[in-house]
Parts: sequence; structure tokens; C-alpha cells
Amino acid sequence: MGKTDKRRIEIYDTTLRDGTQGEGVSLSLEDKLRIAEKLDTLGVDYIEGGYPLSNPKDAGFFREITRRAIRQAKIAAFGMTRRRDAKADEDAGMKALLDSHAPVCTIVGKSWDLHVREVLRVNDDENLAMIADSVAFCAKHGREVIYDAEHFFDGYRANAPYAQATLKAALEAGATHLVLCDTNGGSLPGQVAQIVAEVLAALPAARLGIHTHNDSNLAVATALAAVQAGAVQVQGTVNGVGERTGNADLTSVIPNLVLKCGFDCLRPGSLSHLTEVSRFVYDVANLNFRSDQPFVGRSAFAHKGGMHVHAVTRNTRTYEHIDPEAVGNTRRILVSELSGASNIAATAGEKFHILDNRAAQKKVLDEVVRLEAEGYQFETAEASFQLLVRKTLGGEWWPGQFWELGHFRCNIYRQNGQPAETEGVVCLTINGCQEHTVSSGDGPVNALDGALRKALRPHYPCVDQIHLDDYKVRVVNAVEETAAKVRVTISFHDDQHAFGTVGVSTNIIEASWLALTDAFEYELVKAMERDG
Repeated sequence: MGKTDKRRIEIYDTTLRDGTQGEGVSLSLEDKLRIAEKLDTLGVDYIEGGYPLSNPKDAGFFREITRRAIRQAKIAAFGMTRRRDAKADEDAGMKALLDSHAPVCTIVGKSWDLHVREVLRVNDDENLAMIADSVAFCAKHGREVIYDAEHFFDGYRANAPYAQATLKAALEAGATHLVLCDTNGGSLPGQVAQIVAEVLAALPAARLGIHTHNDSNLAVATALAAVQAGAVQVQGTVNGVGERTGNADLTSVIPNLVLKCGFDCLRPGSLSHLTEVSRFVYDVANLNFRSDQPFVGRSAFAHKGGMHVHAVTRNTRTYEHIDPEAVGNTRRILVSELSGASNIAATAGEKFHILDNRAAQKKVLDEVVRLEAEGYQFETAEASFQLLVRKTLGGEWWPGQFWELGHFRCNIYRQNGQPAETEGVVCLTINGCQEHTVSSGDGPVNALDGALRKALRPHYPCVDQIHLDDYKVRVVNAVEETAAKVRVTISFHDDQHAFGTVGVSTNIIEASWLALTDAFEYELVKAMERDG
């Protein structure tokens, strides 16, 4: 990215407003308040709370946020320029901005003459007046005003003098920042850099910001290009959520600015919390994590190919562009049929004393390859992998079966239009004692889990420490249609950590049973080691 630059680059987060325009993104008032608090601890400079005129929830945010301990970030309220042919002090939107009591007002206006004609249906001069009046009104009432020039890059390419005139109107009316928006997300990094440089040449006193969308999968790149050309503020969202294909992802923008370019962002030492904040937002918004997300994704520093793992164990720089701990992430070594002995050594060598035992590593690898050919995957099933290693190595590592299975079954019945009921039945022999237990549940997995716990509990009380978090099913060989194998992966946690298991079968109940029993065996092995 060129020479490092110690300029302070402001981070303006719009997750709570622009981010919620993304499909499937919905935040309650409490969700928004919690995320705002988290963003403040990260050290962002601005938090855009919402559009107070649009709905009661956003208006409520500005009332409630004053009761929260926001220590660093400035809270911004978003609004549009005044209506055409109206006075700013009589406009409902302007009044809503002031009534929010937010110290920062972000006003969006039209910079593309196409929008002026076709959307606002006003002449060019009236649009300039709308911009100037709105900015001046908020500035007169003591608010910091950030002007978002909507569709700026499209507008500049279509009519550069007019696009520049819209910025000048906002600047002369009292805007502290002029934010150039690539609203349609169609600009290329080189185009953005050139236009930012030209704007700064024409308006050298302006503090420019950049707001990019990801329609061309370039939002992060265009944001970085703008900063390199002189922008001092970046607007974006955590995890890139937003309308259509999303906004610039701040979890990529920020580490690139800090670690690659040398800019000053956030507060000292807070970059290491970036992964934590990313996952917090996913969790609060009830969105699926993106494993392949750069910097903060679970797979961002995961190594699978044997050659890669061999190199990384010698020098992490060989296949990692940064230290994962710099952004609060961790390195992971994966095991699969693509693995070499290096992967086995890296994941199990030290724990099972086989770092220098190539024969043992090969034995474990052969078992992994055999099971993956049947449909197993161990990348998210650490507990099942550890059991595989133990059972393959035997001896001191595997104490033997904890129980002998007699049988298990599920009964599902429904009648007279009533909800379906499920009953799980388990028959085990444990230490010579036969346990025959029955449990009802919300479904087959829940019912079997309950019956299995009842059977194990008198002999192994530690099973009550295991809690099921997530359950997923994937068809392995879809060409077989309804006779296809399915892979069940289950996530659990106990009082110490989270772990995953996997089971594969042509029968979804059996696949679930295999994943369930792996979890209990894993917990029992840990208990034995802990208790000596």
C-alpha cells in the first residue's frame, strides 16, 4: 500500500442505520444500544444511531443512548436535506435532527444532477439551496454537521462542475466533513483515488470522508484508495452488512489502515478486540457467521494443505499476512483428506506424544482419509477428531468403551391434528448394569439426548455439564436422493470450552446418535484425565 502514514483516520460506523437496510438484518432498540456500547469500547470515532424521523425505534435510540456510558464516540443522527420549496426551520426532518439531541447531524444530499432532475424534480439551484439551508440550520444550532454527498462519483463523472458545487455549498454553510459516497457501488479504486485528489485540489480546506458500497466487491478497496488520496474519514459497517451487497466492511478496512498503511485509528490497543466485536454484532443481529471473512473469520488463519502446515509450523509468516492475534483471531490447523502428516503433528502431535512418530501420524492420517471418504469432516468437529486419534492409537489414550449399546429407537406419533410428539428409548449396559431409559422431546435428537443422559447420569454425573448449542445436517451424496448419506454436526459447550462432533449415516437418526455419543465420550475422557 506504499509508505506508512501516521495521519489520524476517523472511523464512522453506520451499522445501526445503513447496516439495518440489509436483507435479513433487524435490530431491536436494545440490540442497537448494546452494539453502540461495544463500538464505543472498540474506539470508533462516530456512531450513527439512525434516522430519527423514520421510525419510533430510531427516535428512541437517541433518548436512551444518553443513559449509556458512551465515553469516546460521538453519536450522529442521520437525515435528509429539507424538502423542496420549504424553509429549514419548518421542515419535519430538520426538527427531528435537532430533537434527537445528537451532537452530530449527518445530512445526505444529492450531488448527481440526474437525481436532482428525476428524483427531487427541482432545478439545480434549488438543490444547492436545499443543501446549504439544511447544513446551516443544524450548524446554527451548535451541531457538528457531516454532509454525505450521495451518488457523488456517478455525479462527478456525469457533471463534475455541478458535483463540486454541491460540496462547496455544504462546506460554505458550515459542514465539518464532506463525505463522498459511492452509493451504487460501481466505482473502481483508481477512479475513486483520482476524483478524491481532484476534489481536494479544488477544495483544499475540506475534510473529506468516503462511504462505499460493495456492489462490485470493491467497497474496501475503494475506501482504502480514497484514504490514500487524502480522505480523513471512512464510513462503513461491522461485517459489511447493508443494502444490496452491503457496505465497506470495517473489520477489513480498519486492520488494513492500521497494519498495512500505518494510519492511526481507534484507540490504542483496541484493534485486538476486532474479532470479538465482529462476532458480537453477528450474535446480537442473529446473523450467520462468515467463516471465510478476512481478518476476523474463523477460517481467516486456518491451514489445511499439508505443505502449508509444514511451512507455518516453521515460520508463520510463510502463509500468514499478519499475526492473527493482532486482530484478536487465532490460528487453526485443519485435518482432512488433504492433510499431510504435518497437520496431524500440528494438531495432535504434542498432546498425544507423536511429534516424532511418523508411523503413528500416518496411522491417524489413514483413518482420517478413510472416514472422510465416507462423508465425515473434522474441521468443525474437534471432539470427534480427538476421539478418532485416541481410538486409533489405543493403549494409554483410549480407556475402552464406557458403555455397551443394546439398542436405541425413536417413536414419533401424531393424531387428531395435534402437534407431533417424540419419544426416545435407550438401552445400555454400563459396568454390568443395564439401563433402559425413556425421554420425550421436541424432536428425535432432543428425545435421544434426554434418554441418553438419563442412562449415563447415575454412572457419569459429569454428563450434565454438556449443553447442546447448534445442530446442522448436510446431505453428503445428493445424487442418491432420499437414500443419500447425511452428515450431522453438533456444537456443544461445557463449563470450560466449546467443541463440535460429527456423525455420518444414511439414517439421519443414526448420524445424530453418533454425533451425540461422541460428545459424551469426549466429556468422559476429559473427566478421567482431570480426575487422574
